[in-house]
Amino acid sequence: MSLTGQEVNGLNQSELKAQCEQFLDVKMHGICFSSYEGTQEPGDPISEAQVCRKLELLVPHTQWIRVFSCTQGNEIIPKLVKEYGFKTLVGAWLGEETDKNEEELQGLIALASAGYVDVAAVGNEVMYREELEEEELIEYILRAKQALKGIPVGYIDAYYEFTNRPKITEVCDVILANCYPYWEACHIDYSLLYMKQMYYQAVQAASGKRVIITETGWPSSGDALGAAEPGYENALKYFINAQGWSQQEGIEMFYFSAFDEGWKVGAEGSVGALWGLWDANEQRKF
Repeated sequence: MSLTGQEVNGLNQSELKAQCEQFLDVKMHGICFSSYEGTQEPGDPISEAQVCRKLELLVPHTQWIRVFSCTQGNEIIPKLVKEYGFKTLVGAWLGEETDKNEEELQGLIALASAGYVDVAAVGNEVMYREELEEEELIEYILRAKQALKGIPVGYIDAYYEFTNRPKITEVCDVILANCYPYWEACHIDYSLLYMKQMYYQAVQAASGKRVIITETGWPSSGDALGAAEPGYENALKYFINAQGWSQQEGIEMFYFSAFDEGWKVGAEGSVGALWGLWDANEQRKF
């Protein structure tokens, strides 16, 4: 029962919310953070005030913050995150455009050199999106490792990529694995078991290296994907199971995500905007 997480199925909504509150109050390991609000999307100006307002909400509830980019205003976030006392996993967002990749990499190096980066991520799902060749990505990772002595450097992608791409796994100091039972159409009753399977596949590929779950979560509304049904209670159940396992087994896990973000509907359909623990108005859902 504990493997599949079915112990939550006997709880009513009030009891589920109470368990979520307990996990939030003892501080989860980490959470994925983006400061976009309203109609904002990547590339729009980000104010220090909006970043600080959101970070203040997270102070009692998490130890680490994950930041996705080092350009387009996102470079202000790691410094502010550190001022609030969090640890940081900071990413350089890579894609098809070489000049933008260079700007991201130099931004990451600058932030790390200034003491604002505890773990560095060079690229996020760029293999999955097929936007770089494997050797190109490896070169970016090696350049980051050369510049960031003493800071663990890794690459973020779906857990199975570290099995399928051993050359990338080999050059990473730390394995940064995204694990989403929802996106693989898994029923909520078996989602914890499936996430564990994903994690341990990454652990096996890592051959003793540190493994961090850099994204996992469940949407609170939207369209079903096979047997995976979004919904408020399912999101509660998934959060409880994920955090319970993380705390009991010492699994480093970044939950996705802190806030609902309207701009993601275009990329991910009806569920895209609804992964947050807080809604778009910065009200806690749970």
